[in-house]
Amino acid sequence: MKKTFALIFFLPILAFAQINRDTSFTTRSTYEKVKKDYPFVKPAEVNLQGLQIFKNIVYYKEGAKKLTFDLFVPENFNTRLPLIVIVHGGGWRSGHKEMEHPIASRIAGKNYIAATVQYRLSTEALYPTAILDIKRAICWLKENSDIYKIDTSKIVVMGMSAGGQIAAMTALTDKIEKLSIKKCAINAAAIIDIDGVYDMTTPSESAKDTIPSKPSAAKQWLGFTYKEKPSLWIEASPLKYVDSTSPPMLFINSSLPRFHAGRDEAIKILNEHGIYAEVHTIENTPHPFWLFHPWQEQVVNWVDDFLKKILN
Repeated sequence: MKKTFALIFFLPILAFAQINRDTSFTTRSTYEKVKKDYPFVKPAEVNLQGLQIFKNIVYYKEGAKKLTFDLFVPENFNTRLPLIVIVHGGGWRSGHKEMEHPIASRIAGKNYIAATVQYRLSTEALYPTAILDIKRAICWLKENSDIYKIDTSKIVVMGMSAGGQIAAMTALTDKIEKLSIKKCAINAAAIIDIDGVYDMTTPSESAKDTIPSKPSAAKQWLGFTYKEKPSLWIEASPLKYVDSTSPPMLFINSSLPRFHAGRDEAIKILNEHGIYAEVHTIENTPHPFWLFHPWQEQVVNWVDDFLKKILN
């Protein structure tokens, strides 16, 4: 097990090596910061017991570029399984799919198929490319569902931090032409948002751009500040698309209010339409809590309990 962890934790990411990557958000660097205030935490490790892992499956090519995902599949099952598509965080410009291998392996261990997806960050492509990339991955998996025995009626989109915002946008915008893949609707069965912002216009996001030489992560992804183009920030807010056709949603949050933006408003809309919503806020937690024990195990249990309620 130590050998597996070392590979996930320390190896550099080679994909898109020609791109000037922002490596500020990694499990290792985050751990060094978090342990100062939470000395009891430990980085979660991959658990492959009872699982197969298929790495770097190419789902999309554009010129010489290739985008890939990693798939965690239970070894012994006799029926098609739900698919959980996991979108990593990193402020739309950093992070990588391998960071979510520990939580993906634990979710797959609950009898799901879990995919961690590479997508183009803001250092390479602006909004809405990341959303379209996740949709391309899901479309590829739907087209190849027979190979991996995926139940295409039970596709769940899950994301962390910026990945939570991307996951929600992925699941909520089938009807938006600009944000859709031709001839492929996602038809998500559920959304799982882990500390991802639903309202990009909240001041904690939109009011950051006070120094032009230090643009916010959202500005670097959207291409404009909120003052320059507020309509774009509204367009990129999942809250805009929550309605009577939305799937059930699970929100798992840290104790930081910034990452709750739009959550309660979304839940209110869901409640008005009789759509199931569930929320858990973990007190006294840092933003990237899902990467670490003791919190990751609780997150996985909440995810499993939620999916058993809505997928059965």
